[in-house]
Amino acid sequence: MPDWRHRLGLEAHPEGGYFRRIYTSPHVVGTAHGPRPTATSIHYLLTRDQPCGRLHRNRADILHFLLDGGPVEYVTVPPDGRLARDTLRTGDRQFLAVPGGVWKASRLVGAADHALVAEVVTPGFDYTDHRFAVPDDFAHLPALRDELAPFLR
Repeated sequence: MPDWRHRLGLEAHPEGGYFRRIYTSPHVVGTAHGPRPTATSIHYLLTRDQPCGRLHRNRADILHFLLDGGPVEYVTVPPDGRLARDTLRTGDRQFLAVPGGVWKASRLVGAADHALVAEVVTPGFDYTDHRFAVPDDFAHLPALRDELAPFLR
């Protein structure tokens, strides 16, 4: 496995894995929650020691591009409560768009020892637009409790 963490200067991410912001647009757009850059981007890395990204949602849309490694599975839950699983892997599906307001989590699958992903957030990421899930968020969806448990802390 390439040492992406050190090569790219990645730091521990609050949701699990490692990251570093690599771009913030100089252009600003007004939103209902205040001004945001039109786009931001990060490198995001899952590894054997950090194989899972915690369940969370953002107000903004997020585009995910698998750059190296994988496969990596994304688990998403839109407002209607339908759980979906999408796997990104080299040579197959390497892109996933997650609309704003959708819960999402990620994890390495199979024999994967890492997954390096580039994420583009539009409008740009702001921590006030981000929320980690807690079990009570899914009390109305008891059938999902076991499937989402690995992604909750």
